[in-house]
Amino acid sequence: MRILHLVLAPRLSGAEVLAKDLAIHQQKSGETVGIAALTPQHDDFAALHGELVASGVECLFPQRMYGRFGKLWNLYRTLRRYRADVVFAHATIPAFYARALPLAVPVVYVMHSATNDFERDLFRRVERVLSRRARAVIAVSPANIDDYVGAVGRHPSMTLIPNGVDMARFASRAYEAIEGRAQIVQIGRYTSVKNQLSTVHAFERVVEREPLARLLLCGVIEDPAYHAAVGDLVEKLGLSERVSLQGPRSDVADLLHASNVFAMPSRSEGHSIAFLEALASGVPVVASTIRPFGFAADFPGVRLCDPDDTAAYADALVTALHEPRSQRPLGGLTLADTAARYLAVAHEVTHRMARAAPA
Repeated sequence: MRILHLVLAPRLSGAEVLAKDLAIHQQKSGETVGIAALTPQHDDFAALHGELVASGVECLFPQRMYGRFGKLWNLYRTLRRYRADVVFAHATIPAFYARALPLAVPVVYVMHSATNDFERDLFRRVERVLSRRARAVIAVSPANIDDYVGAVGRHPSMTLIPNGVDMARFASRAYEAIEGRAQIVQIGRYTSVKNQLSTVHAFERVVEREPLARLLLCGVIEDPAYHAAVGDLVEKLGLSERVSLQGPRSDVADLLHASNVFAMPSRSEGHSIAFLEALASGVPVVASTIRPFGFAADFPGVRLCDPDDTAAYADALVTALHEPRSQRPLGGLTLADTAARYLAVAHEVTHRMARAAPA
């Protein structure tokens, strides 16, 4: 089977990382797989591009930025040339573009959004027009299904497939505590939904009790104004020597291994890849009490709290700094589990197309 994964932009963000992992896994399992994008590759994706090429996955990324109609035309040419049997369109905008084209290839819309895309009137109206052009809709969280049904109605082929993590890459390694190391890491896009400001406020209280503590923030700078606000707060609180603001990192497994606590105070999420990676690594986790994190509430070394309660958030971080690493049950949430379910959807939609074709 020829499978094509379509993303908005090749970058270090959850939907794109999942598409990369699925493409490599499916290629190694004997499928012919490509990954395409609507916009050019970000510099931070270079290492992942290398992984794709080394695994035999064809990368079909535009070399320059196009306008709206240029994106459509470039995608049309890409799909015609690649001759995919099925297209997995990861996130709402790529799914709009893929379904707007006059092509018969079945498109599967994968909903990744951490927020409700259909609160936007334009998106809601466009999805109502294009809904049945999707042969299937995959939601990564129950909230995605609720949002879709509430705004558009129930799709005849909608399924929940949680994201999965590559256990071989993130599973706990031999770990030795290093005297003087007390690093808290938060990995995620710089945007208000990821809530780095709450982590900085809580960290001010952490260092009062843990003088050796350090905080590392890294991720794609999606909202430059928010990124600047985080930096301004760090400076205002006198934490510049203790807090490091970095851009996206491709060595996430190494970061988690080198850290004592993973913080994730998100205000909303779909089904976070970063959260799964932290769980797989065994690092103590402090996260918000939002619905998508609830499945891990009873896992060892996981604390869920209200990050807007600065005292409680700081207490949880301090406690976690003194906890050991843990083995956690992630059955059903591995990359192999997720890839198998995507492949089952691919077979279903292609067989459905074959049955519908005239004899």
